[in-house]
Amino acid sequence: MCVATLLMAVPVSWALPEDADQPINIRADTAELDEGKGVAIYRGSVQLDQGTLRVTADTMTIELVDQKVVRITAEGNLAHYQQQLNLDDDAVVANAETIIYHTQTERVELVGKAYLRQNENEFRGALIEYDMRAGKVNATGGRVEMILKPAARSTE
Repeated sequence: MCVATLLMAVPVSWALPEDADQPINIRADTAELDEGKGVAIYRGSVQLDQGTLRVTADTMTIELVDQKVVRITAEGNLAHYQQQLNLDDDAVVANAETIIYHTQTERVELVGKAYLRQNENEFRGALIEYDMRAGKVNATGGRVEMILKPAARSTE
């Protein structure tokens, strides 16, 4: 079975409901699939798109269990993640040397030179864990930096 066909048929739970209904499109220089292990590995200028989601990396590993994507690991000089979580908010943007997306728990781990921006709030650190369901960010690993934009005051 072709890797692209296999992954396009696999629904992934992303933030916007419309995203999960979109096909997964992956472009790379090379692709390798081990159906027995449930692993697809893409190398060279990898780009994954599904709805508002875009992940780019030098290497991307997609792990499947029962033909469902359970984890996406993007690695590179700096891998990049971007997704619109809510229609009323700016897209979430993240960069790191390694980005691990746990699809079933909707959790993203950013490892190495980690950066996350949601709306006007920014986080930097060696490790950032982002729980999209709960809206929680945990930055650790040495010195961390957070820039939090205060909510607009009511003029009433």
